[in-house]
This record gives sequence, structure tokens and C-alpha cells, in this order.
Amino acid sequence: MDYKIVWSDRSLTNLSEIIQFIAEDNPYAAEKLGHALVKKVEPLSQFPKLGSVFSRLNRDDVREVSVPPYRIIYQILEEKKLISILTIWHGARLDPELP
Repeated sequence: MDYKIVWSDRSLTNLSEIIQFIAEDNPYAAEKLGHALVKKVEPLSQFPKLGSVFSRLNRDDVREVSVPPYRIIYQILEEKKLISILTIWHGARLDPELP
């Protein structure tokens, strides 16, 4: 059974801000990156452990996949068959604080 993917408000805000920032200089690149970020999440519905464990928390349920230079951090909620996209984070920044 596939997992449902849900984008948190925080992750949607991140995505929007990233696209808007890049679009100021290059709308084509912004659109291309936006699509790449969304596309990277899609396989998680069938392969939730595809990403590596988020090292800051070192928990099996919080993982990340990357679309350089960004990291998509997500949580697997097994009992609900849900993937929650927590945040999209620039790889050059310190790790984000997560609940």
C-alpha cells in the first residue's frame, strides 16, 4: 500500500520562497528547480525509506533526500501510512530545528 504524501505549511512556504527568490533572476531555473523538488518527493510514496536518516535527530522515521543544493526533510508516519514533508533546507545552512 502506498503512503500518502502531505506537505506541511512550513515546507510549502519554503518551496514558495525558494522559487520566488530564484525567479527574480531566472524564472526558467526557478520553475525547473520547483519541478525537481516536487518530483524528488514522489517516489517516497512507494519507497518511504529511500532517503537517508536525518543525522541531527538520528531517528529512523525522520529522513532526507536531496536536490542539490537543497535538502528535503520528511517524516514517515507508519501507523497512518503517511509521509510528512517537514521542510526544504539549503544544504549550506546549519541543520534546521525540527519538532
